[in-house]
Amino acid sequence: MKDLRSLLLLATLAAACNTGTKQAGREDDSTAIKAIDSAGLMRDISVLASDEFQGRKPFTIGEEKTLAYLEKRFKEIGLQPGNGNSYLQDVPMVEIQSNPDGDLRINGKKGDLKLTYLDQYVAGTKRVQDQVSINNSEMIFAGFGIVAPEYNWNDYAGLDVKGKTVVVMVNDPGFYDSTLFKGKTRTMTYYGRWTYKFEEAARQGAAGILIIHDVLPASYGWTVVRSGWSKPKLDLQTADNNMSRAAIEGWLTQESAKKLFQLAGVSDTIMNQAKRPGFKPVSLGVSASLTLHNKTRKSVSHNVAALLPGTERKDEYIIYSAHWDHLGVGEAVKGDTIYNGALDNASGVSGLLQLATAFKKLQHPPERSVLFLALTGEEQGLLGSEYYATHPIFPIKSTVADINMDVLNFFGRTKDITIIGKGQSELDDYAAKAAEKQGRFLIPEANPSGGWFFRSDHFNFAKVGIPALYPGSGNQSLYHDSTWAPDHAAMYGRDHYHSPFDQLDPSWELSGMVEDVRFLFDVGLTLSNEDKFPQWKEGSEFKAKR
Repeated sequence: MKDLRSLLLLATLAAACNTGTKQAGREDDSTAIKAIDSAGLMRDISVLASDEFQGRKPFTIGEEKTLAYLEKRFKEIGLQPGNGNSYLQDVPMVEIQSNPDGDLRINGKKGDLKLTYLDQYVAGTKRVQDQVSINNSEMIFAGFGIVAPEYNWNDYAGLDVKGKTVVVMVNDPGFYDSTLFKGKTRTMTYYGRWTYKFEEAARQGAAGILIIHDVLPASYGWTVVRSGWSKPKLDLQTADNNMSRAAIEGWLTQESAKKLFQLAGVSDTIMNQAKRPGFKPVSLGVSASLTLHNKTRKSVSHNVAALLPGTERKDEYIIYSAHWDHLGVGEAVKGDTIYNGALDNASGVSGLLQLATAFKKLQHPPERSVLFLALTGEEQGLLGSEYYATHPIFPIKSTVADINMDVLNFFGRTKDITIIGKGQSELDDYAAKAAEKQGRFLIPEANPSGGWFFRSDHFNFAKVGIPALYPGSGNQSLYHDSTWAPDHAAMYGRDHYHSPFDQLDPSWELSGMVEDVRFLFDVGLTLSNEDKFPQWKEGSEFKAKR
């Protein structure tokens, strides 16, 4: 017995010594974090957001320059190609430039209404055809356009919309009523996302769908809708050329919707009625007509993948992701036509390169493999991440987590850091520990009703069951008053987001960006040296996917 206890004690001491050595090694490894600095971040942002890169839109010279630059940088850092012998993953896409033949024409017994393209409506199609149209298509107001059995909600119950055009509201009922959907926390569900509404209208057989824009529930202004829909749009190639989609998809301004309801002889208070359970869809007694002439082009865009192989569990993978694309060259604003996308998302790609540099400088390489993934087509509907999630280079079941970066902090250090979708997975626990090391704490996003968890590439990883972490900038400045960070975030959203004025600004205070990227390095490094997989938390809609 005594000998057994002695053996156990010796084994325990040996394990402790080994652990201590390993932990000391990890502490030595942490010196790699110094590779993440403001000079490195600024260097890559200044190149990627330059006019030379023409706004980095897929299928353009901007893509060619971006791919060449990223491949060169990953080689300089010393990472292996992430897709066999290549740094590139082909992403087959189709580009569609839809040009309306004029106004959206709405005819009713009490008169007609003509809405002007871009100023009062936008419209496009995913169908790969030279021309699509709706002709005297009956218009139906279908509330939010949601079918959500788990919330006992069905706006299409008993409704046949085949060949008809549905008009729906943005967001979901929880935005207006805390007892509905996730309204208690004012968190938008995927049912509130505009992409879902187009998908559901197609499943219902609608010929057209128009979403009523409203600034607060949409969380962005009409200029964002206008700029996004005034350019050629991209989609993934499909076997049926997207013929299963509604012929016409688009948006109406709120003022246009009011005119529509007035023509139909329906009070616009009908939208308030639609926010309550039991609402019945209403035929508006008017019809819509519109023809789109389309220029289509099929081609291949690319994700960029670079790999740092693990030492002990090289067949398990941590992914760091950031989208390289932006909006390219588009409608002139104050004489400027290049949508440079400095923060959105040259900043995230620069962070990706900084993380790759830090991991490569580790004295003790990670036990798990780390994939650095620069994704295409995010601005067109998260296309690159959707393609990777459905055509993964490495198995989904062997992928531990995705850590995503999109629009990094440009206004200095903060006491806190935002976790978008906080409460979804155990990655929050890793993030909390990493933040604590920096003397910081986690907060949820300030506006969960904006649906931010569904608006960047991590979402497609979550959809296939991979726990995803998506941090945003903090809200409490370390050196300025309580309004500093919120005011800067609001200014960016108002004056720069998706405009030609998202440009490199020498006045940026990059200390916060450095600290946030170092925070993500800590999270990924911890994950890369463990043997367990983080899980989704109870109540997460993604839990069953794992």
